[in-house]
Amino acid sequence: MARDLSTDSRTDTDVLVIGGGIIGLAVAWRTAQRGLRVALVDPAPGGGAAQVAAGMLAPVTELQYGEEPLLRLGMASNSRYADFAAELTAATGQDTGYRATGTLAVALDADDKAELSELHAFHHRLGLASSWLTGREARRLEPMLAPGVRAGLHVTGDHQVDGRRLAAALVTACERAGVRLHRAEAGELLVEADRARGVRLGGGGELRADQLVLAAGSRSHQLPGLPPGVLPAIRPVKGQILRLRIPGAYAPFLSRNVRAVVRGGHLYLVPRANGELVIGATTEEQGYDTTVTAGGVYELLRDAHELVPGITELPLVETSAGLRPGSPDNAPLLGPTALPGLLAATGHYRNGVLLTPVTGDLLAECLATGTVPELAVPFSPARFAAVPTLAGSAR
Repeated sequence: MARDLSTDSRTDTDVLVIGGGIIGLAVAWRTAQRGLRVALVDPAPGGGAAQVAAGMLAPVTELQYGEEPLLRLGMASNSRYADFAAELTAATGQDTGYRATGTLAVALDADDKAELSELHAFHHRLGLASSWLTGREARRLEPMLAPGVRAGLHVTGDHQVDGRRLAAALVTACERAGVRLHRAEAGELLVEADRARGVRLGGGGELRADQLVLAAGSRSHQLPGLPPGVLPAIRPVKGQILRLRIPGAYAPFLSRNVRAVVRGGHLYLVPRANGELVIGATTEEQGYDTTVTAGGVYELLRDAHELVPGITELPLVETSAGLRPGSPDNAPLLGPTALPGLLAATGHYRNGVLLTPVTGDLLAECLATGTVPELAVPFSPARFAAVPTLAGSAR
């Protein structure tokens, strides 16, 4: 049960979330629903990587070897998504673009087919549902695929959501749940008596809280005032993405998410119900650069054309680039940090949209009860911290 801090004069609010991307917004919304007084600080709530993300919800087809704990977290989040999206729409009247489409992963040559076969065997060992298809069967599902497609994996449980619509709905949900949105820069973390107490705003003034959540994406570790060793460096991983329009004469162009490995690079195509087709994404270690490059656009179009030749007939309506927040092991940081009073919700890398529902739930549980849920334990920030945290305590 949430603590009643309505008479606590020590703080302005119970929980202060630093960062207003979809992760920070989900944490703020779910925590406010627990009855805590919540504030969030961000210059532009609803911005961040979700504005660029394709929105694939793909815990199975995104699976990499050695990522079984992350798979469990992703599966748990994916299983909550339909209800999460429906609840958001009911609370706000806004559609999130959630679609239970499934995903088709395909192989274009013999090497890709062998890799896809190994992935299918890995799925089988883990008890995951994926169906092996011949090239002909894959093209029967998606007739626009290139004739040279050798094989496919059909995963009916991998779906999609529109990151931009999701972010907008979360902003509205937070406002209606009573979250105070401070559209300002968090200039410095306030630490007193070895405990996080609040933030000093870039334009002046302070916000204080009993507990703070750091959810500032790839810049989380750069917050001034954050003591050394509390968080590892969260590196920015650039991703360029394209948005095309499917004219009515071409519909339906694709019926589900399609992904492949082309020339060693991962490619995916996500068809929206509104006629948009999202193609992504490059993976570039270029620091905080978000420049859209001719090379990035060319590579995505070239590889997409090899996979779906008809792609070049579609109008190109937008190019963009964003930054994924990658931790040292590419898994998120969830829960209490080595600094009392400060929790982390960052480092989600390529799974930020997928992990939004479960991150909101897990952090709200930590904040309301002081107990770290079992599902969050493998992702404790303490695995990188220079000094240990107290086990099982969020304060």
